[in-house]
Amino acid sequence: MIAKNKIKIFNPWFFSFGVSVALFVLVFIKYLNYDKSFSNRIYPNVSIDKVDFSAKTKQEVEKYFENKSVAFKSASITIIVDNEPVATFSGQQLKLRYDGQTAAERAFLVGRSSFFLSALYQRITALLNLTKFNFSSSIDFDDGIIRERLEVLKDEIDKPAKNALFKFENNKVVSFRKEENGQELNIDSILTDIDRAVNSLRNEVEPKSIVIKPIIIKPDISLSSINNYGIEELIAEGRSDYSHSIPGRIHNVILAASKFNGVLIPPGKVFSFNDTVGDISALTGYQPAYIIKDGKTVLGDGGGVCQVSTTLFRAALNAGLPIVDRSAHAYRVSYYENDMGPGFDATVFSPSVDLKIKNDTSSYILIQTEVDENNNLLFFRFFGKKDDRRVEISDPIVWDVVAPPDPRYQDDPILKKGVVKQVDFPAWGSKASFNYKVYKNGKLTIDQKFYSIYRPWQAVYLVGTAD
Repeated sequence: MIAKNKIKIFNPWFFSFGVSVALFVLVFIKYLNYDKSFSNRIYPNVSIDKVDFSAKTKQEVEKYFENKSVAFKSASITIIVDNEPVATFSGQQLKLRYDGQTAAERAFLVGRSSFFLSALYQRITALLNLTKFNFSSSIDFDDGIIRERLEVLKDEIDKPAKNALFKFENNKVVSFRKEENGQELNIDSILTDIDRAVNSLRNEVEPKSIVIKPIIIKPDISLSSINNYGIEELIAEGRSDYSHSIPGRIHNVILAASKFNGVLIPPGKVFSFNDTVGDISALTGYQPAYIIKDGKTVLGDGGGVCQVSTTLFRAALNAGLPIVDRSAHAYRVSYYENDMGPGFDATVFSPSVDLKIKNDTSSYILIQTEVDENNNLLFFRFFGKKDDRRVEISDPIVWDVVAPPDPRYQDDPILKKGVVKQVDFPAWGSKASFNYKVYKNGKLTIDQKFYSIYRPWQAVYLVGTAD
């Protein structure tokens, strides 16, 4: 007998499931075989610096970066301070190199994380080309040699800030110092800049420069906060060169300049050089040196004081102050033309010949003098408060130049026969002038022309006649 109802033994769902399982098994087996081929190699789709290192060993990656590091031999790092190079380090000195070992380790770790699920995800996505992994290499260098140079530079450059000093006693400033900013090098910050420069070599191997700018340190006490005279800043400086002076003259320059150090000129006051310098004689410590007297150059007490008046005159000009009284020397003196043209000198001879200037500023003017004995330079510095004045000083014009007369020889019964001694020195005669203009608040307030008439000067020799 035949059954009326047959049992269906074919089910599409089970069939699809079976096929899927079979395919999965096949893919998994293929994956295992494919994955096994990367057991000691970098997985696919892993790059360093956008260079594909798929299927490379760590050793191959390290060798690649070792070869690439050869280019660093032509690199250099230069440190610059105040626009001047102070140190240059070659790539070889710095041992510049790519850190290929770290780069290889990072690339090799893709798919090998200690977290199983993470590692499995990375393997599958890398093998199936679903994800790309890109890393950046780093450049290593030995910064020890740079640190040593920076420590030396720090010792040279670092300086503390200085507070201002101002002490007034017996109508004179006895202690004075304008505040000074300090500075220091921040070595860590400089090394950070060097790191950036080194890492930029990956783009192009070329010489790199690091400009060092010290950190400015402000003082706690400023000049303007500790005096009642309105003195805040340097307003002008005068300078002269007394090279070739004899020792007695140098002594007198230093002594006379000391009389002016710390002197205050009140606002509106006319300042007299002679009144301030006082008596010039052996009794006040001056030594014999050459002076012009009665038309002759002779040894006299105080020779060299005119170097001081000349320097004060130049400071007053640079400050834009009114020059009330000034006289030129009788002839051109070489000391005053060591660093400037003719006409920028001022002679004094008490009581009639004086140098006078007026303080027409709104504050006191403090005079500070400095003698640089190593370089034979004298400085006059005026401190006060700047206003809106502008100074114009023209170059000197020289004309009517006349040669010195022939030397004159005269007998001297004190000197022994055969001895010749020069007691006066030749100088070319001429006329000279320069223009001096001062503008305040845009208006011309001083328009003065300084004239100097220098006589030609004769050399004089004494000829010994004594037995």
